[in-house]
Amino acid sequence: MTKRGFAVHALLVLIFVLLSGTSARAADDVAAAQGVIRAQEQAFVRDDSAAAYSYAAPAIREIFPAPDIFMSMVQNGYAPVYRHKSFEFGESKIEGSRIAQRVHIVDANGEAWEALYTLEQQSDGSYKITGCSLLKAGQAV
Repeated sequence: MTKRGFAVHALLVLIFVLLSGTSARAADDVAAAQGVIRAQEQAFVRDDSAAAYSYAAPAIREIFPAPDIFMSMVQNGYAPVYRHKSFEFGESKIEGSRIAQRVHIVDANGEAWEALYTLEQQSDGSYKITGCSLLKAGQAV
């Protein structure tokens, strides 16, 4: 192999290694974000308002300053998230320290919903939920 051929080969290997690390890190971040969403979903199932509230980002905690206020908002405004028959992760998207995660939900009445969770990485490296948009499946945005 010529010096030039070796240099090109080495560069390609380096690019592959760097991209592999990025995609592995992205997969870890998505798994962490999904773990946060799942943990909050399970806290709703148990009616554990303190645990559910612990996964909310600081901006959400400013709007809803206590776990019981937060839980009341979820029960009244996000019934399919609060009580459902199924809760399955869809596609995700990462932009910097933010993750958007789609969740396919079938509510307690058997109706299909699409939730879009947004999460942001905190200074300690953890992810917290910054929002959740809920749309009945098949509805236009």
